[in-house]
Amino acid sequence: MKLTTNSQLFLLAFLCISMGYAQTKEAGPIIKDFGKVFKIENPDIKVDTTKDYKVVFDIMNSPEDLTKMNASIETAARFLNMHGQNGIPLDQLHVVLVVHNKASKDIANAEAYQKKYGTQNPNEALIKALLEANVQIVFCGQSSVSRGFPKEDLIPGVQLALSAMTVLADFQDQNYQLIKF
Repeated sequence: MKLTTNSQLFLLAFLCISMGYAQTKEAGPIIKDFGKVFKIENPDIKVDTTKDYKVVFDIMNSPEDLTKMNASIETAARFLNMHGQNGIPLDQLHVVLVVHNKASKDIANAEAYQKKYGTQNPNEALIKALLEANVQIVFCGQSSVSRGFPKEDLIPGVQLALSAMTVLADFQDQNYQLIKF
């Protein structure tokens, strides 16, 4: 019996679903609307639910499309959710985002973003959700001046520092692990 291409694709999809390969991503429990991740059953390397995880994300790139959310920022939500889904409480997750360079625009408040780009900031709700989850978001002072985003134009809760380089060095001195994508 010869199967058509469509029949072969259907059979392959059915096998993948029945064997558990067609998983869906889920957000939460920490960031409800962002940061969907896959559940990993029976990993060989287990997550240590007793330790504190201290990470600092270097966020410097951003999509050219002003209406697209910055996936690098959403990575922090994914980090929180995947660990929360695996039994690590929020008080053991210490997350810092250091924002600079092209990503500078992504932390502008609604009014500043609208004025500068004529559209809504697609990152605003994500930034606010991260801040509510006690994520520390630090903006490079050098990028603030060079990119034209003064402190008063930032989403409330975003902190201003001398430079991204200084803050990245400082947090790594405090045993935060650098995550750069």
